[in-house]
Amino acid sequence: MFYREAGDFKTSYVDDNQTFPIKFDRYRYYAVLFIAFAIIPFVINDYWVNAVFMPFLIYSIAAIGLNILIGYCGQVSLGTGGFMAVGAYACYKFMTGVDIWWGGELLFRLPEFNIFFSVILGGLTTALVGVLFGLPSLRIKGFYLAVATLAAQFFLVWVFNRVSWFYNYSASGQISAPEHGIAGVAITGPNADAWAMYLFCLVFVAFSAIIARNLTRGAVGRRWMAIRDMDIAAEIIGVDPLKAKLTAFAVSSFFVGISGALFFAVYLGAVEVGEAFGIQKSFLVLFMVIIGGLGSIFGSFAGAAFLVLLPVFLKNTLVGTLGWPTDLAAHLEFMIVGALIIIFLIAEPHGLAQLWRVTKEKLRLWPFPH
Repeated sequence: MFYREAGDFKTSYVDDNQTFPIKFDRYRYYAVLFIAFAIIPFVINDYWVNAVFMPFLIYSIAAIGLNILIGYCGQVSLGTGGFMAVGAYACYKFMTGVDIWWGGELLFRLPEFNIFFSVILGGLTTALVGVLFGLPSLRIKGFYLAVATLAAQFFLVWVFNRVSWFYNYSASGQISAPEHGIAGVAITGPNADAWAMYLFCLVFVAFSAIIARNLTRGAVGRRWMAIRDMDIAAEIIGVDPLKAKLTAFAVSSFFVGISGALFFAVYLGAVEVGEAFGIQKSFLVLFMVIIGGLGSIFGSFAGAAFLVLLPVFLKNTLVGTLGWPTDLAAHLEFMIVGALIIIFLIAEPHGLAQLWRVTKEKLRLWPFPH
């Protein structure tokens, strides 16, 4: 069979420790990248970009970030929506210029940044905020840490609602992304092309997945997993809980901040913090991680794809084809997602990623699967 290690010889430790040890997996990975970068941009239209690809790509980054924190480091967080808001508002300030005031006087003004650097800086700003709100993890864990991050969610939304500096003193309280582009191609604003928005987000997704995969397979990831499995034992063998937990919060918040910046600037274009980054956003990303699989980068993509495609499928099938009322289809979606979460938590806690692993293992042993 083609899905075997036989004949795929390794002559170095680097080759033996590569992410995809089986040759077929590597070819499949390259094929997916080729299709994503070289084919899809030329065949997609506005509907596919706005309804499927953009939400999938952006939520994948958020799910990767939350999975690092919960799945790899074992630190429960319910503040994902608030951290996405930090990335969005930081990106907005860097795109429009930052005024620094002191004592009622304007000290200096930072210039407007390119959209690419605005997104990166939004992620870095969120990483700093994530470290600040990650400090309680040094004293509390489990349910109490979840409550602390939930408090961060409400606090951040309140700050962005009340402090008018964050939305440049707009009367409506909304933030709107100005038109920015790269090499003359509009990425944000009303004149942005669908394929350009897709490629811009795809670049961030690809690099986020590569960085997260290498971090989790290296010394940093091993320290995170040691803290997750048993923090006391990890400290005994030399793992610094302070460094491990805060780096997990920083890296996780960085990815979540990037997803929030892309969600605001590239996907929506204009947001109001309470509607776009409320508590329901935190639960949505958490459900993606649970259904996709804790402690799996592939599970982050699988969970994001499932929860993005499910509403589209139900809307097109039940509403478009069968003529069901829209509210009934929406309620059915909640029921399906809730039932799946219960089923996965009981029957398969590792989610869709574990089902994929089992499928691949049976394929490797075919025709004698156990």
